[in-house]
Amino acid sequence: MTKTTFTNKTAIAALICGCMTFSGCTLKDHDQPVDPAQLVNRSVNPALIKSMPGFESLKITTLISSDDELQDSPGFVYGAQPDGGAFVKNPNGEGFIMVNNHEILFSVSRVFLDKNLKPVKGEYIVDAEGGQWRLCSATLATPQEHGFGPVFLTAGETNSESMTHAIDIFAPADKKNKTRTVSAFGKWNAENAVPLPKDAFPGKTVILIGEDDTNGQLVAYVSDVVGDLVNGKLYALRRTSQQTVETDMTQGQSYDVEFIPFDDVKTSTGTQLQTQTVDKKMIQFARVEDIDYRKGGNGGGRDVYFTATGVSQADKVTPVAGKNMWGRVYNLKFDDKDPLKGKLQIIMDGADRPGNFIVNPDNICVTQNYVYVQEDGDSFYRDNDHDGTIWQYNLATKESKAMLQMNHRRTDAAFNAKYNSVNNNSLSTWEYGAMIDISDVTGIPETFMINIHPHTWQDPKYKGADGSGISTNQEGGQTVIVRGIKQ
Repeated sequence: MTKTTFTNKTAIAALICGCMTFSGCTLKDHDQPVDPAQLVNRSVNPALIKSMPGFESLKITTLISSDDELQDSPGFVYGAQPDGGAFVKNPNGEGFIMVNNHEILFSVSRVFLDKNLKPVKGEYIVDAEGGQWRLCSATLATPQEHGFGPVFLTAGETNSESMTHAIDIFAPADKKNKTRTVSAFGKWNAENAVPLPKDAFPGKTVILIGEDDTNGQLVAYVSDVVGDLVNGKLYALRRTSQQTVETDMTQGQSYDVEFIPFDDVKTSTGTQLQTQTVDKKMIQFARVEDIDYRKGGNGGGRDVYFTATGVSQADKVTPVAGKNMWGRVYNLKFDDKDPLKGKLQIIMDGADRPGNFIVNPDNICVTQNYVYVQEDGDSFYRDNDHDGTIWQYNLATKESKAMLQMNHRRTDAAFNAKYNSVNNNSLSTWEYGAMIDISDVTGIPETFMINIHPHTWQDPKYKGADGSGISTNQEGGQTVIVRGIKQ
């Protein structure tokens, strides 16, 4: 495919139309499902997570890690901090393609897998020079689900001047291309840009952006033209009462909210946009990170969930006035007809059981019946009592259960020396990246991909994985597949 940029309407139209042949990157449009017997450990490194009591039936297998040598690209190193990702059928042949941000490397990798989910080739399609900022969560928009694309929306969060990239994951590698940023989305310390499904508000494109800042926002880009990433308007969430303090909201209550427009988005700096959030009395959340919507139709696309990771004072014990500390998960139910109106409530709050419930929730994955909340506990709160955990929240019963947890194996001397080489006495030194339901793609029900950032696993041979020569980070990274997670 020809390479495209995103600086004008012609370029975006080229992406949408040129990629339309890939609009069904799921199993139903291609060949036979993967044989479940092929879900075996593919990495030379062991899985770095374990199941929790009550979830012993989960099957965890490794997909790829930093020590793996792939047969068609022996020099490729799967780099540090795989975060936002996508997993699709290969439209040009047999097998699959997995794309992942590598947050600390400012980079994006593309790994080709055969029909049995064995990684065979890897490359970087964005390096640190092209990525420019830390690339965190990401969402692949597709014509099948969102009405446009496919385009990989990956948000930068190095500082308030960071921007969101829109990347063609099927194009030839163009590692240093800086022209793929979307000016209409504004400049934010952003975590993700998530388009709502096409049936949420027919005829419109609505994209939600989470600002990972102490005074964070839930931002909405809205266009009356499907797939238009240029001419829409940018808004942020405000209570209709115009109360801006996050901790004025409590669990068990529902709050009327609206999206209020920004002025002069394309010419404003990130600092100027942040000033507008104060002047316009938008809600000041403690670090809005990941966002997802309920699956399954019947208005599910208008039922949105997002995390506010939380902040503390420097002592890691004392809250910041007006901000949640331990982390929260919010539910935003949009008005059936109006993407600028809705109701907001808190469904999970780490303050309910400080230290032994959710701690700094970051990534989130929502299915038809559950919300899966992934911790980023490397804030090292002193009263935290557990390693990084994925929690299962039942939408019907409102019950939360610890489902998966990082497996540090600190009593295993050889493992401890390799994977816990720094900070090996601290809890929650590892964090999660994307958790993606790949059941439809593989044809195996209840099958998910999970990215892992094992920060204390370090070796000089992992440094410079993207080839840019910019990053000095030398962490390893891993992606696993977990079968048996309820949808």
